[in-house]
Amino acid sequence: MANVTVIGAQWGDEGKGKLVDWLSNRADVVVRFQGGHNAGHTLVVGDQVYKLSLLPSGVVQGKLSVIGNGVVVDPWHLLAEIEKLGRQGVPIGPDLLVLADNACLILPLHRDLDQAREAAATQKIGTTGRGIGPAYEDKVGRRAIRVADLADRAALEAKIDRLMAHHGPLRRGLGLPDIDGAALLLELEAVAPKVLPFAKPAWLLLDELVKAGKRVLFEGAQGALLDVDHGTYPYVTSSNTVAGQAAAGSGLGPKGAGYVLGIVKAYTTRVGEGPFPTELDDAVGQHLGAVGKEVGTVTGRNRRCGWFDAVLVRQSVALNGISGIALTKLDVLDGLPTLKICTGYRSGEQHFSYLPAGLKAQGSLMPVYEEMEGWSQTTQGARSWRDLPANAIKYVRRIEELIGAPVALLGTSPQREDMILVRDPFQD
Repeated sequence: MANVTVIGAQWGDEGKGKLVDWLSNRADVVVRFQGGHNAGHTLVVGDQVYKLSLLPSGVVQGKLSVIGNGVVVDPWHLLAEIEKLGRQGVPIGPDLLVLADNACLILPLHRDLDQAREAAATQKIGTTGRGIGPAYEDKVGRRAIRVADLADRAALEAKIDRLMAHHGPLRRGLGLPDIDGAALLLELEAVAPKVLPFAKPAWLLLDELVKAGKRVLFEGAQGALLDVDHGTYPYVTSSNTVAGQAAAGSGLGPKGAGYVLGIVKAYTTRVGEGPFPTELDDAVGQHLGAVGKEVGTVTGRNRRCGWFDAVLVRQSVALNGISGIALTKLDVLDGLPTLKICTGYRSGEQHFSYLPAGLKAQGSLMPVYEEMEGWSQTTQGARSWRDLPANAIKYVRRIEELIGAPVALLGTSPQREDMILVRDPFQD
């Protein structure tokens, strides 16, 4: 049995939560390895809807869930999310949830800085304002407070002093009040007894589990095109979202990633600012947004919608070493008479078969489309190829050809059970 790494292969919001929830039945442990509570996963289980931001999706299935060292953690949000799921009938204790003791914390000062910067910026990035970026800055600046520090008052005092020295001038430049170090220390000492019971050396636990033959499911947040290195920079998130981060963000090692499953919508969406070559500002775009219920789980912002971009997904396949894809929301395309797939870009006299790195070049790209005939029948709830219209099957097969990866799973509604299984990633 292989481990499986699930990543978004577009700009996020591809339906990773549903797929991870579905795959959790086949896994022994689920691991989040990057990002923070800027992620949003919606799980629909029967008539119950769970909205997760920080917790691994495996908690809903009662599977051992790990928040890895690559995640930045707001301890107050973590406790609030645990409490919320408890009210929904999902009790979460240290026997179910493990928090890496070397994960870095998001503090109120990070949220303040994030929001103030975005408000003052003339070129908006479109962050969630939850402090994720500034927390990662402090991590790489070697001044972050980590989970293990909550058990060490001396370490907290020293690190708060260093944070104040760094953030003080930034805050004054943005018109923010000075940090009250004593108040922050009290807040952290108050939250520590509630968080520390979950803290363990996650890398050691995962090493032991893998040696015992357990199956690990790695759950990525956001999407590959928001990767801080490989995405549409600077309109990206603050972490590496590609599959390779599963190793660094969990401590398991590069061989642990196993089968890489890329989650891909049957069309394209994006939240926030940044280039989007296939974006539609017409009735079709409105149709995709309305039928697909394209509203951000975390932000509540309407997602921008457009045609399927095979160029971007093909690039994601290469960057992530994708073994197969899960194609979601095929049913949203039901009833559209004509479908378009982007197969390349042009910018003036230049033609591109990939997304160039330069911001100016990205902003000038015009999509080159291939048209296909749509279908009038419904695909919603289909659970076998026999239930699909011929043109829907042609559309799926053409996507496979253009991106250079096979479809392993095909989603036809938000419901967990509405899935066509082509090949089981854990058996591959």
